[in-house]
Amino acid sequence: MPRRLEKYEKLPVYKMAQELFDLVEIIADALKENDRKEDLAAQMFSNAALIQAKIAGAEGGGLYSLRMQNAVLIKLAVHDMFNAVSFASMMEINEEDYVDLMRDKVEEFRVVFVDWIRGFDKTYDIPDNWAIRFDTSTPEQEKLEELMFDEDRFFDEFEDDDEDDIDPEDNQ
Repeated sequence: MPRRLEKYEKLPVYKMAQELFDLVEIIADALKENDRKEDLAAQMFSNAALIQAKIAGAEGGGLYSLRMQNAVLIKLAVHDMFNAVSFASMMEINEEDYVDLMRDKVEEFRVVFVDWIRGFDKTYDIPDNWAIRFDTSTPEQEKLEELMFDEDRFFDEFEDDDEDDIDPEDNQ
């Protein structure tokens, strides 16, 4: 029986991430035997896999700050992956020069990626107390943060329809 595709696997950004992963497979196979071959291949594969995992993670959570945290890690993984390909080319470890091909694929991914993150709901968030997205240094900003967090919407995700039928004394 064929596996059911998860919702995130149908997204253009995930499909493009799969294309990056496929290209990494080709590049890793083309690396010459060298002391650095296994390390570079592992670096490229781990970053390509991380990109897909973080897309799934961003789609699994609704809070804007958590989705953006995954987006930042995706961006870093793409850069690390590209740097590994560039390094392999500089060290002449590749049979062919894949830098331009990877650069083109990364640019295609970037365009789809930017479109994807622009669709994140900025109003659905809470302060994370790290002051990256929120500046809690002013009372005005604290007031804005209170207005941004919709507690009812947040906790609605955790409520079951049958929750009203549960008697607290039954849990003892």
